[in-house]
Amino acid sequence: MNFAADPEFCSMIDRLREEIENGDGEVPAAFEELAGPVAAEELHRALTAPGQPLWAREIAAFRLGLAGDPRSFEALVLLLNHRDPERCVSAAYALARLGDPRTARAAAALATNELRVGYALSPVRLLAELRAPESVPALVAVLERRLAAGDPHWRVGLACVEGLGSLADGRARGVLEAALPHPRFGGAAREALGRLDG
Repeated sequence: MNFAADPEFCSMIDRLREEIENGDGEVPAAFEELAGPVAAEELHRALTAPGQPLWAREIAAFRLGLAGDPRSFEALVLLLNHRDPERCVSAAYALARLGDPRTARAAAALATNELRVGYALSPVRLLAELRAPESVPALVAVLERRLAAGDPHWRVGLACVEGLGSLADGRARGVLEAALPHPRFGGAAREALGRLDG
């Protein structure tokens, strides 16, 4: 696979390069090696060897995920729930392309974990993209909680509304109707309901 042509891979490499380069703009040789042509077994060693920096594990997991290697699954799920939103986005991108049947269940568990709701944006968007059996029930459950007055996680709620609109599943009608009066969700909820009716 030509990773150099993948815009999300290039974006991740640029982000990590800026993150780890020292004062003179240099990065470790291992970084250039992992970013260049490398065999799957070497990527797996970088993913699992003790003492590896986070950037090495992220590159390895991302590349193995895009290659469809299931050994990347656990690392990508951990990155999907990372405090750094850019890492979450990269992990979601790789998980969507990995094709592992466990992905939707893991994304639903992360999205519905109220203790981690501040990090739920990427799992919510991934659920909508996957269109899995777990997607609609999880998005409905998360959106119901975001309808509470004063809830600070409105971006997560809006992503749920948009995801339910893209899924166009009748099971979402009730929660979308409940979202209509919400000042941040109303427009998107009307549009999502229109897709259900259309």
